[in-house]
Amino acid sequence: MSRFLLSCASLATLALLSACGSDDHDAPAQTTPPPVQTTPPPPATAANTSVAFMSDVHFHNVYGDFKSSQFAGIPTKDGKNATIRTMYAQLTSTRLFNENYFAFRAALDDAYAKGIRHVAFPGDYSDDAQPMNIDGIAEVLKEYQAKGMRFFLAPGNHDPNEPFDDQEAGKNDFLTKDGKEQKVYATSNAACVAKDPTVVCTDQLMEQGYEKLMAKLGDFGFNPNKADLHWETPFSKYTGNKYSYEEAAAQSAVAKREYEICAEGSGGSYKAAGEAKLGKAYTKCANAVDASYLVEPVKGLWLLAIDANVFVPNAKFDPNNPKKFSGYDGAGNAGWNKVLTHKMHLIDWIKSVSARAKAEGKQLMAYSHYPTMDFYANQTDAMKAAFKPGAFQTARVPDAATAAGVAATGLRWHVGGHMHFNGTNDYADAAGNYLVNVQSPSLAVYGAAYKIISYKDLDTVDVQTVSLNSVSRFNELFPYYQVENDYLKGSTVASDVAKRWDNGILGSLSYGEFTRTYFGELSRLRFMDEYWPCEMKEAAMNLNGKQMLILSQLSTRVTLAQLKDNASVVPLTANCAATVTATGMPVAASQLTADWADATARAEKLAASAGLTLDSFAKITPYDFYGDFHRTVYAGELALRDMGTERVSQYKVLMAAFPATTTAPGMVGDKPSNQNPVNVGFQHQFKQVFAIFKGLGSGKPSDRFTIDLKGKKINNANSSSLSFN
Repeated sequence: MSRFLLSCASLATLALLSACGSDDHDAPAQTTPPPVQTTPPPPATAANTSVAFMSDVHFHNVYGDFKSSQFAGIPTKDGKNATIRTMYAQLTSTRLFNENYFAFRAALDDAYAKGIRHVAFPGDYSDDAQPMNIDGIAEVLKEYQAKGMRFFLAPGNHDPNEPFDDQEAGKNDFLTKDGKEQKVYATSNAACVAKDPTVVCTDQLMEQGYEKLMAKLGDFGFNPNKADLHWETPFSKYTGNKYSYEEAAAQSAVAKREYEICAEGSGGSYKAAGEAKLGKAYTKCANAVDASYLVEPVKGLWLLAIDANVFVPNAKFDPNNPKKFSGYDGAGNAGWNKVLTHKMHLIDWIKSVSARAKAEGKQLMAYSHYPTMDFYANQTDAMKAAFKPGAFQTARVPDAATAAGVAATGLRWHVGGHMHFNGTNDYADAAGNYLVNVQSPSLAVYGAAYKIISYKDLDTVDVQTVSLNSVSRFNELFPYYQVENDYLKGSTVASDVAKRWDNGILGSLSYGEFTRTYFGELSRLRFMDEYWPCEMKEAAMNLNGKQMLILSQLSTRVTLAQLKDNASVVPLTANCAATVTATGMPVAASQLTADWADATARAEKLAASAGLTLDSFAKITPYDFYGDFHRTVYAGELALRDMGTERVSQYKVLMAAFPATTTAPGMVGDKPSNQNPVNVGFQHQFKQVFAIFKGLGSGKPSDRFTIDLKGKKINNANSSSLSFN
C-alpha cells in the first residue's frame, strides 16, 4: 500500500487513528488546486536513500533589496548593496545573521557533491520570515532544485514568528557604510506611523504568517509534487483507498489544513473531553494552521515533516479579530510540551503514520523544529541548580512526560532543531517504546554542521555529521565590519563604547575558526552576564586552568574578606559577596600564601599522574575555559574534537580533582558571605560546573553513529571520537 492512504474504515478497524479524516471544524472548500511550480525529473528509486538535514539555517539575504529610497544598504564594488546586520548584533546573538548566507550555499554544494538529492529542513530556515529573506531563500532553493535536488521544509518558530502577518516588526541594527546602526521597520510600526526620520520603513521587513509562507514556499514540501508517490496532511480525505495527486493538490490549500486551538488545550473533536477534565469551558478558541505533511518522494522513503509550532491564544486575544498576531504567545518555549495538549490531532496522526510505516515497511524519517526530550545530555536539573534562574534556556527542555507521550505514538526516531545544538538522546519505557532524538545543529553558530541520515535496514539508521569548517566567501563582508569596529573605537558615546568588540575575529582564516571566535565573544559579551552568578562569573573570567586546579586542592581558613590583604596569591575578590562582621579569631591573611603552596604541591601530583605538568594547565586561559564550556553546550562531541587530546585530558583532571564532599558557602540572601573561606565557594560551585561540563562532553554519540532500533541503543561509529569519560 505504498501509494495509498488507508481509508477511515480501515483505520477504525486497525485502531490506528482515533479521529480519522475529521476536520476540527468545517473548512471552506477549495475550487481550484494551488499552483505547483515546475516539477523536477523524478529521482531514481533508491532502497536506502540518504537525506541531508539542515536545521536553523536562519537565512538572511545579505544582498537583498529593501525596496526603499531611504536606505539601500552598503554599496559594494560589484554594484550590489550589502543589507547586513552589525557585527556587534551577531556577537551578542545565539545565531549569526550574515555569514550563514555563505554557509548555507556551502552546505548545499557539499551535499550535492556527495550525491544527496533530498534535503529536509527542521525549521527556522529563515530569519523571521521577512519577504526579503523568504524570497531570497526561495531563489536559492529553486536554483538547486533545477539541478535535481528536492527540499522539504518544516516550520520553525522564526518561520513564522507569529501565526499571522506582523506588519509592525523590524530590526534596530542594520549596518551603514559609516559603521553605524540603522533601524529598519515595517510600515505599520509605531515609529513609521509617526514618521520618525531616523527609521527606514519598508514592508520587506514585515514578518509573514502561515498563509504567505506556504504560498511562497509550497514547492518545497508544503504542497504535493507530481513526482511524489504519496503526499498527505493530518486532514487528508482521499476517495476510497487510492492516492490521487489531484485530490492531494486540492487538499493542500491552507483552508483545508486548519484545526481549532483554545487557550486551555485542543479544540474541535477534543474539546468536550478537555472541558470535562478541566471542569469548565474552554476560552479564546480560534482556527489555526497546521503545515504538517507526509511525503514519499522515492519508493519506500517517507518524510514526515511535523509542524510542532503551538501559538497559544493569550490575554490579548480578540475573538473579533482572531488574526491579530499579538493575540498569540510565541511558539519558542512551547514545543512538544504544548503539542501534546494543544495539537492532539497531530499526535493521533503520527500514531497512524508510524503504524502504517511499520506495516508497509517504509523507511520513516520524522522531523520537526523542536526536540522531543532533554537536549542537555540529561544535565538540565544540574544546570538549573548551578546557574542563574532561566539560564541556558532550560524552559525549552521538554518534560519527561513529553518524551513518554511522543514515544507512545510509535515514532522510533526524530530529528529536531531549535536549540542550535549538536546532540543525541534516547528514551525507553516499560511498554517497549523506544525513541531517539537527533539534534541537528545550526549552520549559523559554532559547530556549524548538517546531518546525513540513511537506513541500513529497517531497524538500523546511520547518522553522519558533516561539519562546515571551510566555507567559500565567508569573509566577504569583513571590510564592512572593520568600518564598524573603527567607528565604535573612535566614538565616545557611552552606548557605542559598550558595543566595542575585539576585531581579532576579522583575522579568522576559516569559517570554523570564525565561528569558534564568535562563540568566545558571545560568551564574553553576553553569556557570562546572563547565565553565571556574580561570584562564579568572577572566578571563570579570572582564573586559568592551573589556578583552578590549585583552588580545587586548597584548604584554608583565610576568608574572602581577607583577600584584599594578600591580593597577589589568587585573582579573586569579595566584590560579589555580602559584607558580614567577622567573628572569632581569624587567621592572618598571609597564611593564604603557605596554604596555596601546599595546594600547588597536591595539584602538581594530580597533573603528573595524568602525564601532564601543572604549568601546562595555565594554557587554558579564562577566555578559553568559559568559551570551551559554552561551545560544548552547543556542539557536544564536536567541541571536544576542536579542543584536542591535551585539552580534553586537562579538563578530565579538573573534573576529578574536587573533594568528594564540598561545603556549601554561607549565604546572606542570594549572596555568599565574605566570611566564607576562599576555597569553599569555588570548590562547591565549580565541582558542579565541571560535573555538568563532563556530562555535556560525555553524552550519547553525536558525530558519526548508528541507531539500533531493535536493540534499543545508539552505537558510536567514530573510533577517534573524544569524550570526558
